[in-house]
Amino acid sequence: MSVAFKEWALVCEALGDGRQSLILRKGGIAEGRGGFAFQHDEFFLFPTWFHEQLPKTTLPAHTVLPEQKEDEIEIRYAATIIWSRLLTNPEHVLGLREFHVLHESVVQDRFCYDGMQGLFVAFVRVFRLEPACVFPMEKKFGGCRSWVNIPDLGHCALVSVLSDEEHDRRTKGLHAILG
Repeated sequence: MSVAFKEWALVCEALGDGRQSLILRKGGIAEGRGGFAFQHDEFFLFPTWFHEQLPKTTLPAHTVLPEQKEDEIEIRYAATIIWSRLLTNPEHVLGLREFHVLHESVVQDRFCYDGMQGLFVAFVRVFRLEPACVFPMEKKFGGCRSWVNIPDLGHCALVSVLSDEEHDRRTKGLHAILG
């Protein structure tokens, strides 16, 4: 088995085409007593769909939601966490807007969700799978949980979506914001 991180399909695409370098998460309903944590340093991105995704991002209104296949899941990207931390300073969180596509109101809602101020942030390096992997959708992949075990995807090439130079530029930019 392999592990995958469930994320909005539009965010998966933004990570996969280099428009986004951060994952911002508060946690899902099914995270358990311990709450959310970035449990794995390497994982596949598992796209999820709901029709209100686009207005919750800063993407242009004509952006097309990636196609949801009826009975299968297509895994197109993998990620490696460079660093992760819990941010409790709202100004730091709002200062990250150039590194993600989420609308500011979504970020603020997540930051304040459940009465506890803070947001888990992971700076990731994303890789495109060549070829993409497709497998049947199963009930066990559903629910409000962040992590799911998926079938072994076998061997495929992983191609970085950002050049080393661009990745270094973003590393320095995040360091300037967060110290």
